[in-house]
Order: sequence, then structure tokens, then C-alpha cells
Amino acid sequence: MCELTRAKWHRAPLPGEIQRRLMDYYGLDELPDVEPFVELRDDVDRERVIIRDSGGMVELRVELPADSVAPRAELSLDKLCQVVEGVSHFLLIAERARRELPTTQLELELQAEVDKFVLLGVALDRPLGPAQLAWLRRRLFARARFIDPPGSERGERYRMAHRLAERFIHKLDRRYLRRQRLSEVRQTLQHFYQMGQTSKIALTRAA
Repeated sequence: MCELTRAKWHRAPLPGEIQRRLMDYYGLDELPDVEPFVELRDDVDRERVIIRDSGGMVELRVELPADSVAPRAELSLDKLCQVVEGVSHFLLIAERARRELPTTQLELELQAEVDKFVLLGVALDRPLGPAQLAWLRRRLFARARFIDPPGSERGERYRMAHRLAERFIHKLDRRYLRRQRLSEVRQTLQHFYQMGQTSKIALTRAA
């Protein structure tokens, strides 16, 4: 059985709220709280998840820029998405460890791209309407910028995850979101979450 260990990090309420919303939407349970795994740092400007696997023990640390957990009214979309990405990575690693299943860096990035759209668009008390969802898709996908250069390992991984997520969300929009068929949206997203990397990629690439 794979177990998660943690050090005593600063607690951050925004990551905890994001975790609760994602877990509720995807129907996840029996996962550790993310807040004790979060370290707020003044010397980093992007989120980072540190993973160490030793003898069946997975040690996790979610490093976030200290200013990324300010009240949400003060956060830019970029800062908020950094927190979502860190929490998303934590949840998928924890869920895979609980089920004793593997994951990859590509799958982590792909799921995080989808989770940003889920959290900001549909996992809400009142999901966004079609016009607002179209705006959100443009902001998250069409207007995205990459820090790592094309051709680099990280750069290619991020770009591939981004393209796959955009394609998947576009299909979801075409089939369900435009007609506000929210139960089908949630069912599809829950199914996608439980898939492994190979199945996720096959689904996104299917016509």
C-alpha cells in the first residue's frame, strides 16, 4: 500500500477550498487534505510539486508563491491557475497512490489543464453559461503562453498536454456544454478523471 508523508508546512485555505470543490465534483473521497502539504515561498514565482518515492512511501510537497494564496479578489487568473495546478497534481498523485496505480508527468499536466476549466467553469454553485464558458476557453487555451521553449522536454510536454486538454474541452463543449447538459458533462469528466494516460489520450484524439 502506497502512503503519503508530509512535513509541517504553512497552511493555506485557498488550496483547501480548491481541493474540496474538485473532490466533490469528481466524487473523490478518502484522500488527505492538501493544506498540510503546502509550503508558501517568497523565493518562487511558479507552483511546483516535489515528489519523492521511496519504498512504497510517496513524499509530497506543494510549493506555491506566497502571494498566490491572497484573497481571490486580489489574484490574477494566472496566480489562481497556479494554485489549481498545484492542487490538481496533488490530488491525482494521491488518488493514484490510494489505488496503487501509476501516473506520469504528462498525465498530471493534462489533468491540471482540464481541472482549471472544471473549477472555473462548471464546478460552481451556478455553472457559467455558454457565452461565459466560451470566454473562459479562449482565456485558458487560445491565449495561453508557455515559459519553457519549444523543443525542450518540459516545453513539449506542456504543449502536448495543453493541446490534448483543449481538444477534449472542445468536444465536451460541442456535445454537452452548449446545450447545458450538465449531468452528461459531469459524468464525462468523472469518467475522464478515472482513466489512465493512454485512455485519456485516445479519448481526446478520437473523432
